[in-house]
Amino acid sequence: MKKLSGNLGTIIMFLCELLVGVLLLIDPVGFTAGIIIGLGWVMMALGLASVVSYFRTAPAEAAREQKLVKGLCLILLGAFGAFRSGWFIAAFPLLTMAYGVAMLLTGIVRVQRTVDSLRLKTGVWYWPALGAVITLIFAAVILANPFATTVFMWNFVALSLIIEAVLDFVTLI
Repeated sequence: MKKLSGNLGTIIMFLCELLVGVLLLIDPVGFTAGIIIGLGWVMMALGLASVVSYFRTAPAEAAREQKLVKGLCLILLGAFGAFRSGWFIAAFPLLTMAYGVAMLLTGIVRVQRTVDSLRLKTGVWYWPALGAVITLIFAAVILANPFATTVFMWNFVALSLIIEAVLDFVTLI
């Protein structure tokens, strides 16, 4: 149990991967639109807080910190996300490429874990190795983008997240 509590961040990460994978599999467009709209509202709230903070701060310090500009930019960007999320949805292929790059970097980190396991002689190097290979293959497929439709592409991304989460859990145990 002590080992599991020491890896709380890893457990939370694998649960998030699993949850996002399942939600993407169920409704990729709706889930992504919900995330974009939610982030938009959060950005507008942070922007409003920054504007209020600007007017509550001493003038010299407020001018130096430029909270008014930052706040107004956050409000505008947040409003764009909250009220025009369709634009982001249209940019799905670009978002998928960004996800593919993130997955590629994750695969490289998993290669590091595998090599560390081998060098430290922990004995259980094959699970991280399997996770690294699968993650790198998924990243390559996503970056090559051989998908005919966006829906199929997001289903593939969702399944890859679910498989990665399961492999992370197996590696942790």
